Amino acid sequence: MNLNNMMQLDFLSKSSNEGFARVAVAAFAAQLDPTLEEIGDVKTAVSEAVTNAIVHAYPNAIGRIRIRARLYEDNLLEIVVRDWGTGIADVEQARQPLFTTGGEERSGMGFTIMESFMDALRVRSQVGKGTTVTMKRRIAVRGGELR
Repeated sequence: MNLNNMMQLDFLSKSSNEGFARVAVAAFAAQLDPTLEEIGDVKTAVSEAVTNAIVHAYPNAIGRIRIRARLYEDNLLEIVVRDWGTGIADVEQARQPLFTTGGEERSGMGFTIMESFMDALRVRSQVGKGTTVTMKRRIAVRGGELR
């Protein structure tokens, strides 16, 4: 699959950066001419992934989060959110709806929401070394031509 464009963004795991990250990815994805619903889905998935990294990867410290977004042929958007935090001991358990390690104020729906708004979701993690969330979404082609 041919790569058409890419961007990378590194930022600190501060809650104020969640909105920045989702808008940055949405602005990058805008070149695919998504509908408002498609861009809303992408923003929601990015928000969930970044919030998970802020809350769970660095619960007692400020760390680094990286987002890499790539555009491939056929309007495929790939978003990778990576942290170097605590990691997830049991990824399958963490992906179950309502499971959380973030206390009672957390819903435990982050991965479920990401999965519902994207076409594909992969989570790789190693305890003490961090987590990488890879999400893919194909944006519908409008006007009969690929971007």
